[in-house]
Amino acid sequence: MERNENGLLGHNSDPNASFIEAEGSILSSDLFLDYVGEVILSHDSAGLSWKFVESLQNEEDKSSCLGMKFVPKNETEVKFSDIYAVDLIGWGPVHASAGKFNFGQSSEPEMYRFAVHVVLKSKNNPSLWIPSVYTFGHKNLEICKTWVTQINSYLDAVAKRPKSLMVFVHPKSGKGQGHNIWEAVAPLFSQAKVKTKVIVTERAGQARDVLTSITNKELSSFDGVVAVGGDGFFNEILNGLLLSRHKAPYPPTPGDSKHPIESECNVSIHSAERTVAEPRNSNEDQSPLLLDSEHIVPQSPNSEQEPSYGFPNKLFRFGIIPAGSTDAIVICTTGARDPVTSALHIVLGKKVGLDIAQVVRWKKTRDSNVEPCLRYAASFAGYGFYGDVITESEKYRWMGPKRYDYAGTKVFLQHRSYEAEVNYLVAESEKEKSVSPETDAEGGGGGGRKLWRLRKKSDRVSCRANCTVCNDTVTGAPNLQGLKWLKSKGRFLSIGAAVISCRNEKAPDGLVADAHLCDGFLHLILIKDCPHPLYLWHLIQLARSGGTPLDFNFVEHHKTRAFTFKSLGKEGVWNVDGELFIAHELSAQVFRGLVSLFATGPEA
Repeated sequence: MERNENGLLGHNSDPNASFIEAEGSILSSDLFLDYVGEVILSHDSAGLSWKFVESLQNEEDKSSCLGMKFVPKNETEVKFSDIYAVDLIGWGPVHASAGKFNFGQSSEPEMYRFAVHVVLKSKNNPSLWIPSVYTFGHKNLEICKTWVTQINSYLDAVAKRPKSLMVFVHPKSGKGQGHNIWEAVAPLFSQAKVKTKVIVTERAGQARDVLTSITNKELSSFDGVVAVGGDGFFNEILNGLLLSRHKAPYPPTPGDSKHPIESECNVSIHSAERTVAEPRNSNEDQSPLLLDSEHIVPQSPNSEQEPSYGFPNKLFRFGIIPAGSTDAIVICTTGARDPVTSALHIVLGKKVGLDIAQVVRWKKTRDSNVEPCLRYAASFAGYGFYGDVITESEKYRWMGPKRYDYAGTKVFLQHRSYEAEVNYLVAESEKEKSVSPETDAEGGGGGGRKLWRLRKKSDRVSCRANCTVCNDTVTGAPNLQGLKWLKSKGRFLSIGAAVISCRNEKAPDGLVADAHLCDGFLHLILIKDCPHPLYLWHLIQLARSGGTPLDFNFVEHHKTRAFTFKSLGKEGVWNVDGELFIAHELSAQVFRGLVSLFATGPEA
């Protein structure tokens, strides 16, 4: 191996040669690594690697090369997939490290330098990503420029990395830190040369209105949209894009599953001239989808065609930088409630598919026609206890995130149950279970102590990065043909449908520990009316790591692709991704991998 006139080692004699080399081609240079010492830096198609070197003290050492001694045990490498930026930082000092090299002078030497910005994973929590930088130096400016050009040429060629993003910042999310959080992570986007169009919202529903009205041509100039806020703010952005673009048959109405036990599902396609989005509250400061006036968007499902997805760019992804009260979606998709980690997922162009539930409220108009009111949910839809908590919390908005704890305690002490009927499609994996075709939520068919005993803990297969279940390429609308309906009717403390596990700081394993991000299933959780202490036991299990909140006989847990709900009383308040949704009759279905997020899934 010979050194060329530019100080480079290897087969590349031209310092300006393209970075995309033939297989086996390597570019190498002897450089100084800040705080480390003298190294031989090399690159191939996978990434950068370097070996530490020491001055040769023994001329007869046969391991020497070019007057230097290699120390293989100190070899280090960085994959290109973990590099998010590289830049030339000009002339300046290179800091020495004791025992690594000796410049023959007491002061730190100065030279030209370039910085390689990389992502490292925390040793204590692999899901927590930390930005780091390696600074290399050389007396020859052209060598530094060559390395910057070569690395940048590779990064620019990575098509999956975003070049331009639309960013919505909710300044009052969580504890009112939305704007500050964005300012803290914005430099990462600048370093990665990602252009951002930033919109700081000034009113409820503004992000939804912008995304509803934006044309596909304009939208195609962006590689994604980022929400700096909580789950509710992301829900607003999700609905702003999907309500006007996602065309698909509606799920069956409660009437379609009127006789579920003996008949197979017959998918109904409902044509409607309009879809009415749930009213909003213009005075709302954190949850952007509450009561105000009706917002009408076009919806025209076509039974003659396959459901279509109207995003103009196949690489279009959603990003979330957590700044909310719960941030369950971020925790489930990145494994860490950390704005920097989320920002690094975005600039590196990570991608994971996410199931989305289509939730439809059915109401009769004055002329007795059925009119659908549509909402999309990325994490959860809940009735009873969940609806009561979100309703009660609105009275104490001045308390900030603590209002949920206060409202939850107050609602728990009231211990209200609701009479309702739920019909759900039996998933293939559920058919093997010994499930009665119809259960009574008041008695459970068992009675006495049998109803309240704790069942054996089930095996859990949690969703993680590179999940084999979620990596299945089958995505799109659910196939409901040939599936059987089952019914549960009676009094319930709560009814919930989880799209994902809904992990958060108060429920470390989530509502359903083994729920996946992209498997095409909803997890229907029916909590039957039961004595107060037993419901408390269920909630305590939910708040414990490794708890068993679903393994009670007063809890029904069903994997399903669609379900319908009908209130048998006056109440009909649902919590859909943290937002109020008034529905006396409701149905829902899940679309597998309907959207993609800048995420990988939790590492641990």
